[in-house]
Amino acid sequence: MIKQPPYLKKGDKIAIVCPAKKIPKPIDNAIKILEQWGLEVITGETVQATYHQFAGNDALRTSDLQRFLDDPEIKAIIAGRGGYGTIRIIDELDFTKFKAQPKWIVGFSDITVLLSHLLAETGVQSIHGQMPYTFDEASPESLESLHAALFGEAVSYTYENSFPGRDGSAEGILIGGNLTLLIAVQGSVSEMDYTDKILFIEDVGEHEYAIDRMIRILKRAGKLAKLKGLIVGAFNEMTPESILFGQTPEQVIWDVVKEYNYPVCFNFPVGHINDNRAMVVGAKVRLAVKQENAELSLIA
Repeated sequence: MIKQPPYLKKGDKIAIVCPAKKIPKPIDNAIKILEQWGLEVITGETVQATYHQFAGNDALRTSDLQRFLDDPEIKAIIAGRGGYGTIRIIDELDFTKFKAQPKWIVGFSDITVLLSHLLAETGVQSIHGQMPYTFDEASPESLESLHAALFGEAVSYTYENSFPGRDGSAEGILIGGNLTLLIAVQGSVSEMDYTDKILFIEDVGEHEYAIDRMIRILKRAGKLAKLKGLIVGAFNEMTPESILFGQTPEQVIWDVVKEYNYPVCFNFPVGHINDNRAMVVGAKVRLAVKQENAELSLIA
């Protein structure tokens, strides 16, 4: 049974914490936006901490996140940024109090490790969405979608797809996140169940061959054959190799999934882009793909 944390309301207290990389710039504007939503924002020690690449050493990042997981006054936790480092601390966290009193946890990129672990180990929904580090460049639509997901408003996206996928419609539980991190947790207690799910994937800065390898890992593990639908988000900031791979990320993925019969859409507004729409991991959704249009809506 998947649990949905209580939606936020004005006056609620939330926390910003950094489980991974350090924040190299002020996030005052992001805090201001969250306060304009009527929230009281508490920042953890890791928001200012630095230890080489990380927002403090492993012990500090663990204790900082644990503090807010356990605090009943904190109604949501937003990761300050991604980068790398969540996988170093995930097994040191105790989710006993969190499971008894779930709260929303928000993030993307490296935070996929935490979101995946939450669904796999605690059965609690979370939000893949913009983080304070990305608020400055975020599209208004992406921030509005995060607000909607947190406060229990209608969540529905319709867009024109520039790369043809496969028409169809499906309903199922939404899972997914950053492809590299989904591969990193495979075979561990943090791996989500792919059976009868609608999967979304995205990535940044990976060569085409790496995307090819990762999507084939999912296929060989039997994950892709069990899906009800596939949402392919942004695969951007690719660095061309001296000898070209010969396929775009979209072509790479389509070659692997074209044998199945579930709906597939590409270029969905999710990932390391300004228009990174909020996705409620663990929620029941409806996906409809028709010609060059795709629609995703949360089923209340």
